[in-house]
Amino acid sequence: MAEKTPGVGASFADAWLLDGMRTPFVDYNGPLAAISPIDLGIKAARAALEKSGVSPRDVGTVIAGNMAQASFDAYMTPRHIGLYAGVPIEVPAHLVQRVCGTGIEVLSQAADAISLKRADVALCVGTESMSRNPVASYTIRSGFRMGQPEFKDFLWEALLDPGARVTMGDTAENLARQYQITRPEVDAFSARSFERAVAAQKSGFHAGEIAPVKTETFEIEGLEPRGIRLARETNEVTADTHVRPSPVEALAKIRPAFGGVQTGGNSSAIVDGAAAAIVVSSDYLKQNNRKPLARILGAVAVGVPPEIMGIGPVPAIKAVVERAGLTLSDIGRIEINEAFGAQVMACARALGLDEDKLNVNGGAIAIGHPLGATGVRLTLTLARELKRANLRYGVSSACIGGGQGIAMLIENPDATSGGNGKN
Repeated sequence: MAEKTPGVGASFADAWLLDGMRTPFVDYNGPLAAISPIDLGIKAARAALEKSGVSPRDVGTVIAGNMAQASFDAYMTPRHIGLYAGVPIEVPAHLVQRVCGTGIEVLSQAADAISLKRADVALCVGTESMSRNPVASYTIRSGFRMGQPEFKDFLWEALLDPGARVTMGDTAENLARQYQITRPEVDAFSARSFERAVAAQKSGFHAGEIAPVKTETFEIEGLEPRGIRLARETNEVTADTHVRPSPVEALAKIRPAFGGVQTGGNSSAIVDGAAAAIVVSSDYLKQNNRKPLARILGAVAVGVPPEIMGIGPVPAIKAVVERAGLTLSDIGRIEINEAFGAQVMACARALGLDEDKLNVNGGAIAIGHPLGATGVRLTLTLARELKRANLRYGVSSACIGGGQGIAMLIENPDATSGGNGKN
């Protein structure tokens, strides 16, 4: 019996990424800080439907991803995103949670549903308000013991894996030691992430996937109005706010956050935002005479040791590529979520990647990492980049707290060159 490829995943016979849009990714406690992740998700969903030309009436399933319960109506997240996007009342919705891999899992489940003919159109949304992560007490309901009740910052405490007794930052430091990655190398990698993101922003590439956010009301017959209300001094947010020139010299001055190579400047930016995409069947494409951004070929999730969770993309990428009968040399562009600079560098070294193919429009160090939204953003950006560069294959991937990795393989159906990025 042949050795089984590790992980849980699937190859998809008939799943197509038609199009997508996202909100700007906005710095923690910035202009989007007061906005519910549900409303950010509704905004992204409406924008994706409009951009793709898909009628909400055609949607057969809604799949949303979100991590932190950042509003009291959090239980309603997928359902309200669907309903306020105009999806028919009879269309069901469900929530996905796979930490930093949530957005890719959303797209994977959509591709699965489409391939199995459970629906012809799936509305896929990832959304996160990092600013609205609660300060919480999980024991207050049973009353106070001697002294004050214990409240903790959910956003900070969630960075700890109590099983392995490591913080997420510690896992990056573990990889830095294992792969002998130095602080200057991490700062140089991060400066390049900022440089690439600045270039992509200036060229208008990022703007092609961003729906500006302004104060607006979402009204659906039979439901209470809801919407987005920006602060009075903010009329509109049109671009990612963390993207800025960040030379090595500036990054080198920032103090270590975990006693090693990682700092606030070479780790993923904390931001608020949402991203949405439409996944459809080939029948839908033919009936509506539409051309997709990409074909979704497969996705795989794999477990790794929690104390080096950041290496998760390595086995996931290997598995999804191998299952498709390809090699890494066939892949023209790769997106690995930049949770931490040393973590991405470790993955690149373990895979032997040509970094000219990696995160070519900047990554989460520059753009930001709203947990539930990142995977949708990565895959949408990747699909658009494959079109721009006339390349065939691309992989989006992310490490996952607790010790997992996830990867998705997509294909540009219009590519006239090979997939190796050397055209």
